[in-house]
Amino acid sequence: MFDIAFSELVVIAIVALIVIGPEKLPKVARTLGALAGRMQRYMAQIKEEVNRESRFAELQKLQEEIKTAASVTQADLEAAANKVVQDTKADVSDKNVTAEAIKSIDSPHSKE
Repeated sequence: MFDIAFSELVVIAIVALIVIGPEKLPKVARTLGALAGRMQRYMAQIKEEVNRESRFAELQKLQEEIKTAASVTQADLEAAANKVVQDTKADVSDKNVTAEAIKSIDSPHSKE
């Protein structure tokens, strides 16, 4: 995260030893370590929450795409089914007309 070299850390430690003193330095170091650990955990939680939200948004987008595809497919299937029904009705009516025509042709012959 920070670009701090080892020599810079040594200088910071010497200055802290001089300013804080050798009695309080271990306690201050523990406190700073604990604060750094909390900060890292907090950042990890925020990062995980952001990732979770982005995955949730992606899932919602995918769900909408699936719903759209399903409705388009359903409309296509309904249109195809209606066409089949209309074609079947047309075929049946044509066969009925043909059957009636055959009956009318056969009727005069059978009367003779």
